[in-house]
Amino acid sequence: MTDLDLAAQPHLANLKDRLASNDPLALDQQVFLEQVKQTTRERITPRPDSLKTDYLINELRTLSREHKHRLSIKSVGTVQHIGNGIATLSGLPMVRLEELVTFPNGVQGMVLNLDRDHVDVILLGPDSGIRGGDLAQATNRRLSIPVGMAFLGRVVDSLGRPLDSNRSIIPSEFRHVEKIAPGVVERAPVDTPLYTGTKIIDALLPLGRGQRELIIGDRQVGKTTLAIDAILSQADSDVKCIYVSIGQKKSSVLNAIQTLKDHEVMHQTTVIVSSPDDPPALRYLAPYAGVTMAEFFLDQGQDVLIVYDDLSKHADTYREMSLLLRRPPGREAYPGDIFYLHSRLLERACRLNEENGGGSITALPIVTTQRGDISSYIVTNLISITDGQIVLNADEFNKGNKPAIEIGASVSRVGSAAQEAAMKSVVGALKLELSQYEEVSRFSRFGTEVNEATKRQIERGQRLDALLRQGPHKPIKMEDQVMLILALTSGFMDNVKPENVAKYSKELLDYLYNHAANLVDQIRYHRELSDETKTELLREFSWFIAQREKKEKRKS
Repeated sequence: MTDLDLAAQPHLANLKDRLASNDPLALDQQVFLEQVKQTTRERITPRPDSLKTDYLINELRTLSREHKHRLSIKSVGTVQHIGNGIATLSGLPMVRLEELVTFPNGVQGMVLNLDRDHVDVILLGPDSGIRGGDLAQATNRRLSIPVGMAFLGRVVDSLGRPLDSNRSIIPSEFRHVEKIAPGVVERAPVDTPLYTGTKIIDALLPLGRGQRELIIGDRQVGKTTLAIDAILSQADSDVKCIYVSIGQKKSSVLNAIQTLKDHEVMHQTTVIVSSPDDPPALRYLAPYAGVTMAEFFLDQGQDVLIVYDDLSKHADTYREMSLLLRRPPGREAYPGDIFYLHSRLLERACRLNEENGGGSITALPIVTTQRGDISSYIVTNLISITDGQIVLNADEFNKGNKPAIEIGASVSRVGSAAQEAAMKSVVGALKLELSQYEEVSRFSRFGTEVNEATKRQIERGQRLDALLRQGPHKPIKMEDQVMLILALTSGFMDNVKPENVAKYSKELLDYLYNHAANLVDQIRYHRELSDETKTELLREFSWFIAQREKKEKRKS
């Protein structure tokens, strides 16, 4: 044995003891080896360049492998303050924004604020059992949630945990909730329609796949109903649906889930629920979790419809968290980055080009107004981000006119680019009838006497208004909408009273499905209304009226 070997023996024995006792100096292997080499060079003579340390290094590497399971580096912080779903920690100098932190009771939190001498963490669970002085450990991981096909038909929370049963969900993968939206070159124009089943929307405010259409209105005016009806309308399509409830009452969410089940669309829908009594962090994360799940289908080239119900509560939650984090308040006490909060969310809704799979995410965000004020801070922010808005009028809703959509204040910036040829061919006459009705109705409000032609125009407008009304959860197929609009604009409902339009429409559709099913299939499958099909439909309308008049004569 060489002199070096004999000199190294005491050091090796000391190293074994340090490794066995988890000495902090031995935790980092590389640093530890360099320290030993330097110590050996200093204590053993002759000169350092003549030292042969191969034996020592090999022995140390062997020891490190044997004790690898005992070697670990932990970054911990101390809880200074806890309350309202926010924990303030000292320490953690190397922690990153949005990094997960684990507390002694097993609850995790996400770092949302970095300061010079402390960090603020939003809790993803209850704060019971966490006290000042507790140690919290950094995980060096960002928040990820499970995604996959297995989530269809399930009700989960903002972290992907099942709420509908004890049956576990096997995810396809995990994804970070924060992601940069697809760039311009990855996108395709919005030119493929997505029918909502609501006549007034599909005809006058068309929605395209990849579009973001904002639904605006006061409380209890049918905003959620419109969004749920859009999901129900996808029953016969391959569109996947995600409904995100943000701070809504549990009874309202339960009603929505039951409606989805009753109309047999739950199997292609995922419901994400964040209740008012959940920690603020879960309400904050809910829409981001929803769009993350939607992006799983997007990357597979599929189409997704996502509903955010609603983003005004999401903004209020973020304001609450920001004030607790002592961030400087801005307009209406909202933080300065409130616009970025929703823009980075809604920009993830898009339609990709064929090179990137050709999938799409269509977003229907909902926002609540106060007394119809669409000029409020959050509402105007969302209007500027989205591709149009559907405004609901509380007065019309209270009169029983449902859906209570205010056509004059509503707009779709995609327009007819996202309409089928069949719908385009009848919508032109519909818009003309509406504009003429609005013009002549102004004069009638002042009690001005009108001629017979004007009176007929007003009556037709009233029938048109009645045709566009429909009850909740009764979506109408595109081909049915086309045929009804054609019948009205062609004068085949001129003798029908406005209050009887709904009954007349049902009878007409039943007749066409029984006696002219081939014409219905022409519109359904070819998505256009040819001149030949239109002529045959007009003939069927005439025969229907003739048969109906005969029945009425027999009754009389």
